[in-house]
This record gives sequence, C-alpha cells and structure tokens, in this order.
Amino acid sequence: MTSTASAGSAGISPRSAAQRRVLTVLVGSQILSGAGLAAGITVGALLAQDMLGSTDLAGLPSALFTAGSALAAVAVGRVSQARGRRPGLAAGYLTGAVGSAGVIAAAVVDNPVLLFLALFVYGAGTATNLQARYAGADLAAPAHRARAVSTVLVATTLGGVVGPNLAAPMGDLAGTLGIPELAGPFLLSGAAYALAAAVLVVWLRPDPLLLARSLDLRRRAEADPGKTAVEPEPARGPGLMPGALTMILTQLVMVAIMTMTPVHMHDHGHGTAASGLVIAIHVGAMYLPSPLTGWLVDRYGPTVVAVASGLTLLAAGVAAAVAPADSVALLAFALALLGLGWNLGLVSGTAMITDAVPLATRAKTQGLVDVSIAIAGATGGISSGLVVSAAGYPALALTGGVLALAVLPAIAVSASSPHGR
Repeated sequence: MTSTASAGSAGISPRSAAQRRVLTVLVGSQILSGAGLAAGITVGALLAQDMLGSTDLAGLPSALFTAGSALAAVAVGRVSQARGRRPGLAAGYLTGAVGSAGVIAAAVVDNPVLLFLALFVYGAGTATNLQARYAGADLAAPAHRARAVSTVLVATTLGGVVGPNLAAPMGDLAGTLGIPELAGPFLLSGAAYALAAAVLVVWLRPDPLLLARSLDLRRRAEADPGKTAVEPEPARGPGLMPGALTMILTQLVMVAIMTMTPVHMHDHGHGTAASGLVIAIHVGAMYLPSPLTGWLVDRYGPTVVAVASGLTLLAAGVAAAVAPADSVALLAFALALLGLGWNLGLVSGTAMITDAVPLATRAKTQGLVDVSIAIAGATGGISSGLVVSAAGYPALALTGGVLALAVLPAIAVSASSPHGR
C-alpha cells in the first residue's frame, strides 16, 4: 500500500498506477496459462478416443474439464472474495498443474478412470484463466472496463496459439520419456500452469480487488465525512442475468463445435499437426480480437456486441457444417468465426456482469456466474460426441449455430436497462 500512497502524493492516481502494474502481471500469467489451456484442448478428445476405441465418449474429456472448472470457479471466487485475487487465481492454476500430471500418469498406465478424474482436476486451469479477466476490471474506470478485460484476454493469445502447435513436438518429447505421445501436450500444460501461479504469487501486488474495496470505502467516506459508518453499496443492477445468459449460450455453442473438430479431422485422415493448426487459429480468434471488442463495448455498449456474437456464431456453425472434411482451410475459417463469436459474447457479458455487481460481493457472484458458464461448456462437450455419433459433425455444427440465436431474447431483456445503453 505504501507504493500506491507515494504514487498518489506524486500526483499519480493510486488506482491508475496500481492498475497498470496489475495488468502487466496479469498479461504475463495469461500468456503462460493460455499455453496450458490450449495444449490440453487439442488432444484431450483424441486421448480418450484412443483409450476407449470409440468416438461415443470423445466429448467426455471436454465435459469433464469444464465440469471441473465449474467447481473451481466457485472455489476461486470464494477465495478471491475472502482473501483477494492473488491467492484465488494462484491456487486455481496450481490445481490445473496437478490435473495435468494426473493425465500423464493415466496415459502411462492406460487407465481411463484415472484419465477422466485427472481431466476433472485439470479443469481448474480453465476456470482460473477465465476468472483472471475479472481481476483486470477491478481497478479500471467504468468507461474503460471492457478494454481492461480485453487486455487480459488478449494476453492468452500468444500462449493459446503456441500451445497447440507444440502438440506434435511435445508428443515426440513424451515418446522419448516413455510417455504416450498424445499425453505430451500435458507436459506443457503442467509446467505452464505452475509458472503462471508463481508469477501471480510473486508479482500481483497490490491485490486489485482488495485495493479496489479500500479505495471505494475511502471515496464514500470522504464524500460524506459526517457519517460514522459508510453506507453499504447498492444491490446488484439489472445487467446480471442478461450478461450471464449471453456468456452461457456462447460457451455452450463454442465448446460443442470446438471439441469435436479435431475428432472430425482425425477421422478424415488429418494428423495432429493439422488439427493443432486449426485449434490454434480458433484460440487466436477467441482472444486476439479482444482489444477491438473491448473498444466496441465501451463505445457502443454490450447490447450491440452481444447481438453480433449470436450472429457470428450462427455463421460459424453454417460454415463448419458445409466445409468439406478434406479442407483444412475452410474448417480453420469456421473455427475462427467460432472463436470470434465467443469473444464478442464473453467481453460483452463480462461488462454487463461487472457493471451490475457491487464490489462487496463481486468476486463471489462472478465465480457463481462462471459456474453456469462451465456447466454450459460441460453440456456442450458431453453432448457433442453423442450428436456426432448419431447424426454427424455437420449436424452438430448447424445445430450449434442455430442455438446461438437464443442469445437474442436475453439481449432484448437487457436493451431496456441502463447497462444495455
């Protein structure tokens, strides 16, 4: 706190000085965690398919680590609420690293039960990667919150693009260590998550949420110094439910189509390198547009951007459905649209949530919202394999695109609220 105090005495806002440091540290940790997240996505379904000898449950790994992320979202939110962002986020990344080690062990002993349990634990990294976006907004001025969220999200791009493209080299490394090649990317995941936790523990000071609360209490006390006690913050605003619904639907559609794309490509003769490239493009599209998305949300409001999300996801589903199975380029284009639609929905939904929830309960509420998002992802993951097995990948993609339009009624609700602008 002394550093922020001295910054204030020098004429620099304590909030803005601390915000710059917080964003710098979060960017570093997100680059690392992005590699851990994307590497596991690339081969999780393939590893399960190899162990089980069937595509029926190939969507189960995605469902499990998104279900695990639901539990982790609650835990990270509650720890952050009680003790601050630093311990909450660091604990989440360390749990993800433990899950990565468990996946490697399961592959070595060829135990599907251990694999599924480890993937559930691995999901903590996914939840924490998403929860970090809220930390970027804690100290941001209201007119720049979406851009602060976007800065954290776009940092995931570097690791997210590099991670899948290291799938083949990490597989080769795993082979030399006596580990099944498909488990190789989880070597990268474990190391990346552990390093992300270390960055936060050492450098995320001051804690953004704790400092935001302190500054807010001081501001309200100075605004009315005659009061012996500061009035509690107002109740949550009307943007909570529309924001949550927007992110839930975009997550459901994105996970369902993304999960089965590597399996679809594998079944049509494409290797790990090709599917890794497509997933890398997809992950890049999930995060790289974030600065522009943040500016659009701050400039035009989350309502307009959320509508764009639903329409973009529809286009992605149609493109994936009509893309020839032998065309890596067209599948990559469809997955890029899928990532962009998810980004538009996540940034606009996050802005609605952050604007609607007071600081006193913000971290806990954000964690609960992310539970719903994770459950939606789990639903999309586990159902995707069943749909593909019964009707094929094009049917899954088209159904997902149409389902994305269900975001529009949620946006209609928010349009009349102050947060819909």
